[in-house]
Amino acid sequence: MSVPKIKSVEPLEDMVLLVIFDNGVKKKYDIKPLIFRFPVFKDLENRSLFRLARADCGGCGVVWNDDLDLSRYEIWANGVNV
Repeated sequence: MSVPKIKSVEPLEDMVLLVIFDNGVKKKYDIKPLIFRFPVFKDLENRSLFRLARADCGGCGVVWNDDLDLSRYEIWANGVNV
C-alpha cells in the first residue's frame, strides 16, 4: 500500500500535530516520544518553533526548518486516526 501525501498540518497543544492526507484521512501525531528517541527533536519543545510545522512542498513529510522534518510514513504508521 502506498502512503498518501500530506495535504496540510496543524500544530495543536501538547506537541501534537493534526495531519490531513490527500485521501482525506486525518491523523493526530504526538511528537513527544520522538524527543526521547532522537534528541534533535528536543528543539521542538520551543513552542514558537513547534508552531512552524508545515507540509513540505511535495507532501512527503512535515518540516519545521532545515534540520527538523518527519516523514509521512512515520505519521501514517504511528499517528492516531481522528
